Amino acid sequence: QVQLVESGGGSVQAGGSLRLSCATSGTIFSIAMGWYRQSPGKQRELVATITSGGSTNYADSVKGRFTISRDNAKNTVYLQMNSLKPEDTDVYYCNLQGLYRFYWGQGTQVTVSS
Repeated sequence: QVQLVESGGGSVQAGGSLRLSCATSGTIFSIAMGWYRQSPGKQRELVATITSGGSTNYADSVKGRFTISRDNAKNTVYLQMNSLKPEDTDVYYCNLQGLYRFYWGQGTQVTVSS
């Protein structure tokens, strides 16, 4: 069974940095991996995605501040978050797009204080 395990969330002051990691347990081919975030009462929104070939896509709100990367051999994806803002506060979810379905991690809290 495939599981996504996130780590690296926490609390930081505005302007600070955090690095999220998402490791995949189990063997699976991923078309793409990515990060989404969600606040209570709001829809989950895309933060960044990266394909197996390395093509990336970012939400406009994080362009220039966040960088997504992946290790294909380990099916692990990272999100380097710099210049964090209070509005980046959310639960961040890792996502894996497999051949037949999507997989989600359990979420990790990121809190940015002003």
